[in-house]
Amino acid sequence: MQAQTAVIGAGAWGTAIAKIIAEKGTDVVLWTFEPETRDAINERGENERYLPGVRLPRNLRATCDIIEATSEREFIILAVPSLFLLGTLRQMLSAANIQEGRAAIAVITKGFLPTEKGPRLIVETLEDYLPGFYQRSLVYISGPSHAEEVSKGKITGLIAASENARNALRFRDLLKNRGLFVFPSLDVRGVQVAAAAKNVIAIAFGMLGAFKEVGDSSHHAAHDAAGSSLEENVNDITSLFGDGTESLLLAAGLNEIQTLGMAMGATHPETFTSISGIGDLDVTCRSIFGRNRRFGKEIIEKKILEPFKDIDDLISGIDGIGYLPEGVVAAKYVKEIAEKHQINLPIAVGMYQILNREIEPFEFLCKFFERLGFAPENSKQR
Repeated sequence: MQAQTAVIGAGAWGTAIAKIIAEKGTDVVLWTFEPETRDAINERGENERYLPGVRLPRNLRATCDIIEATSEREFIILAVPSLFLLGTLRQMLSAANIQEGRAAIAVITKGFLPTEKGPRLIVETLEDYLPGFYQRSLVYISGPSHAEEVSKGKITGLIAASENARNALRFRDLLKNRGLFVFPSLDVRGVQVAAAAKNVIAIAFGMLGAFKEVGDSSHHAAHDAAGSSLEENVNDITSLFGDGTESLLLAAGLNEIQTLGMAMGATHPETFTSISGIGDLDVTCRSIFGRNRRFGKEIIEKKILEPFKDIDDLISGIDGIGYLPEGVVAAKYVKEIAEKHQINLPIAVGMYQILNREIEPFEFLCKFFERLGFAPENSKQR
């Protein structure tokens, strides 16, 4: 029996989604470009590299042949990182069920895609490459979810957004189970912007968290942790960072996401106060599983940016980090979009400047809080 569902991309999130669908009794094929991942799943029932410790159902099998994965599937879910999404889609286009519009396609990748017209949202870009059957019919799925929790049945929710309400409901029914609630939405643009931009805010949140830990400690290594070009009174200022400070940053970040979303054509302001907005932002910023939060912390604690001269160098060498913080790429595109629409996004643009090695993280945080009215007595640069 051929699988009814294909998940394209065997990272942690793609594997988790494939698992919850397979657990409902549907045959699922999971595409990966890595033979070792394919063999681990098929021979040992585990994605040892991306989702270790999670047993996978026997009706979930993996392949490295993308046409085999996509052909004759009723549902196709795209889960590859944004950097590789268009290239992967091009490999799928010769599948007969895609050429004839018989497969329903959803996307769970977060981010923006580069085009000749500048950075664009994922769904509208993919629809330009797909046959005309797919215009205004793709489904975008997002929400406060981490693969590590969803794969273990932890309770959470997702939004399935599409201009084609029937397709949104079809994917809702495909995905929902005892622990996963799925809600339909018509605001495809708003949900996509929230999913992409929250990763940028999470990098800032991780930085703040690292400085908060410096302020909470009594040792004298704070200058080493923070960077040599920072203010002499770094200990005094970081000692003022607390849980409320994090919530202040989170709220300001949500405001930027909504500003960006409305500028890019979001249709429902309540999208940003729903699970696809504040829900996803909160879990991305606070969860121990958040890669972008982790990246922000490691910028401070491990000086992870030091080998890179600018953001383009960072993106080209991002494999060397060992995990993929999607917010790095999103920060570059959000800055371009903000300039195009002439909107003020100080947190997102500040993250770009940090990743582009233009300013130091502590300098950004001081300027951010000074903009709100905070004026430390000893805030002069060395």
